[in-house]
Amino acid sequence: MFIAMNRFKIVPGAEADFERLWTSRDTYLKGVPGFVEFHLLKGPAKDDHVLYSSHTIWANRAAFDDWTRSDAFRNAHRSAGGETRQLYLGHPEFEGFEVIQTVK
Repeated sequence: MFIAMNRFKIVPGAEADFERLWTSRDTYLKGVPGFVEFHLLKGPAKDDHVLYSSHTIWANRAAFDDWTRSDAFRNAHRSAGGETRQLYLGHPEFEGFEVIQTVK
């Protein structure tokens, strides 16, 4: 398994707009080979931002890499930035993890 995460620093007071943006958009993930699950996570609030993370689970790293080169990926990210840029402090920070152990 592979977990792909992006961390977002959101301007305080913009949480509802950010959440609405993410929960109302089409992710284009359904039917993508190797896609398992997606989560949008809300983390702690700091003085200058609220931390969020997108957390996507893939069957393996190759499935994630294939997604990043797909039309579905381009469609999901075509409106990134632009008019919603004022919600963010800086660019998202990507982190990718190979799963070593899972306990259920």
